[in-house]
Amino acid sequence: MMKPAELAAVLDANVLYPAPIRDILLNLADIKLYRPKWSAQIQDEWGRNLLKNRPDIAARSIESAQSAMDSAFPDANVTAYELLIDDLELPDIDDRHVLAAAIKSGAKIIVTNNLKDFPPKRLKQYRIEAQTPDKFITDLAAIDDFRVLQAFEAQVKRLKNPPQSAGQVLAALEKNGLKRTVKILKSLLIS
Repeated sequence: MMKPAELAAVLDANVLYPAPIRDILLNLADIKLYRPKWSAQIQDEWGRNLLKNRPDIAARSIESAQSAMDSAFPDANVTAYELLIDDLELPDIDDRHVLAAAIKSGAKIIVTNNLKDFPPKRLKQYRIEAQTPDKFITDLAAIDDFRVLQAFEAQVKRLKNPPQSAGQVLAALEKNGLKRTVKILKSLLIS
């Protein structure tokens, strides 16, 4: 089994788009449970989709968040993966850049909510697995539940505008599909 700090995972745009999922994934990376990876194309995709769906959010706020991500994780941005794209086969050709970034960065996991676009038979030859954020986080909790709880507590503490309680953050995570993660966090909070 790979040590958590050695584990690299590409974060697809659809898990960076919802702030609660992005926050917990980045807090987990911040405490060195894994090494996050993304590309400028992935960053652009989640930012563009957020702007399209949430016109109330200023473009500069998204750019600031992306810049902060790149600053906090200087090794996360994958480059020079483009030459791999044309040789890759996936159900949605628009997702090939994500797999190319994973191959180039040596990531073993693609964290995505679109598992159907990353079928195991297409990823197997690269020794890469696609996982939902819920599975990814629960797998990390199986390795080190104390540090997963620390990441969650750091997320709650950082939310200042507006501040949110642990219960509110848990509700937001659950609303975004992290049901097993929330169950684990609740059990850790009461133990």
